[in-house]
Amino acid sequence: MTHGFRVASLCLSLGLLVSVVACHDNKPAAEIRPAANVDVINVALRDVPVVFEYVGQTESSQQVEIRARVNGFLEKRVYTEGSLVHAGDVMFVMDRKPFEAALDAAQAELAQQKARLVTAQANLDRVRPLAAKNALSQKDLDDSVGQEQAAAAAVEGARANVISATLNLGYTTIVAPVTGLSSFAKKQDGSYIDATNSLLTYVAKLDPMWINFSLSENEMLDLRTQTQNGTLKLPPIGKLEAVIVLADGSIYPERGHIAFTDASLSSETGTYLIRAAMPNPTGSLRPGQFVRIKLLGALRTAAVAVPQSAVQQGPRGAYVWTVDKDGKAQQRAVETGEWNGNDWVIKSGLHPGDHVVIDNTLRLMPGVPVKANLVATPPAAVNIGGPDGGATGGATGGATGGQQAGAAGASGPAAANANAGANAGTTAAQPTAASGASGAPGEHTALYFASGSSSLDTQSADALAAVARRLVAEPGMRVAISGYTDSSGSQAANQRLAAARAATVRAALVVAGVKIERIEMRKPAQIVANDPPDKSRRVDVMFSPAAGG
Repeated sequence: MTHGFRVASLCLSLGLLVSVVACHDNKPAAEIRPAANVDVINVALRDVPVVFEYVGQTESSQQVEIRARVNGFLEKRVYTEGSLVHAGDVMFVMDRKPFEAALDAAQAELAQQKARLVTAQANLDRVRPLAAKNALSQKDLDDSVGQEQAAAAAVEGARANVISATLNLGYTTIVAPVTGLSSFAKKQDGSYIDATNSLLTYVAKLDPMWINFSLSENEMLDLRTQTQNGTLKLPPIGKLEAVIVLADGSIYPERGHIAFTDASLSSETGTYLIRAAMPNPTGSLRPGQFVRIKLLGALRTAAVAVPQSAVQQGPRGAYVWTVDKDGKAQQRAVETGEWNGNDWVIKSGLHPGDHVVIDNTLRLMPGVPVKANLVATPPAAVNIGGPDGGATGGATGGATGGQQAGAAGASGPAAANANAGANAGTTAAQPTAASGASGAPGEHTALYFASGSSSLDTQSADALAAVARRLVAEPGMRVAISGYTDSSGSQAANQRLAAARAATVRAALVVAGVKIERIEMRKPAQIVANDPPDKSRRVDVMFSPAAGG
């Protein structure tokens, strides 16, 4: 019984196997996959516009200190602090009474000397004819002439005293020498002003505005090499257009030009100064702002450039799809350069005559036949549409750490043309013993500002750029910003200045690509008697994984 059951089961299994094989043999052959339709461009050498980008800082083209020119008591501040003042507007008035009295005394002395001159002239008129008749001696005549001349000289001296007293009285009314933005008053009504504390405020001219940025020695040498070997073509300095992108990503509507390049390398920072002049008719740009500056007008000569859509990213880097002579798709590794507008500049991997696929790349595999449709290469264009638009491929102001056409870019053309460059108003560091941009928890970088100003001094902007680079490279790192208030002068004004300086540092970090939620703003601290004098000009940037949390 058992034996029969096994035989039946075996027969059933064989029957099922035969059925399956029969069904498989009767299945129709798989259809051949049709060739993918793709658009391709023919690679050719051409000149491609290059946009150089950098992080810069605005500076007034004429910042004038308003100082008292005479000693006395400050009677009244006339202007509104922080307002726009025009040339000739009254800003301060000093006590006029002592100077009016001095003018009255000088005028009285002048009248006295004039009277003495009249007497001396009358005496000379009497002596001269008598001396001619030998009625008086020659000595009498000489004495009369000397007295008349002395009286005339005394009149001139008294007249000079009147002019001086008039000038001093006029100096009691202090007016704005230029049209610009006023700062806060450093001296309050009733303060005694002399040569040691004569600075009252300053006025910053807003139109035009300067944009300062820097170029390192290595970057300048690299650009000079490119211009000499013909791979980069630069227009004259005055032909380089400057466009700036503000902290919120908007494009400033006016365009400027490179106006100055320093002839020497700064021994302190190892950078060159480059300056762009930017029209500012509405005054929307203010001194001390951090902006992205883009320079237009340079050309990458005889370059290979393909649309951005053609460049793909893989585990081993960038690559493009090409179509070989047999009409099959092939993957080609490439080295990319600047990213400008709609084009990637290809440094290596492609040659003139190659056919590069620019669309429908997701359907491609190596060796798969394709149906290529040759299209015209799109014209090269620049893109200045925001902080991430435009050329990439350099170091963005040393602060973004990415591959954007940065330091070598914006500053480079000007420096290469002038065989100089830029030690920008945003230049290097002035660290304290505890400072540094290493970003380790507990460490800090000390940034110093010009006295009475919310603009970084010439040794602190590079330190801030190093901080930004670290924050971009380490997304988990956060910072806290804190300033210091001076114990002298107006406490309210000092606190406002410290807050403005801290806000300048925060704006610079945001412009460099640091998210604002990673930045904590702390109240300014009060300096004490044993603190160094420069501490009142300082803002500390403290690193901590938990800062601001």
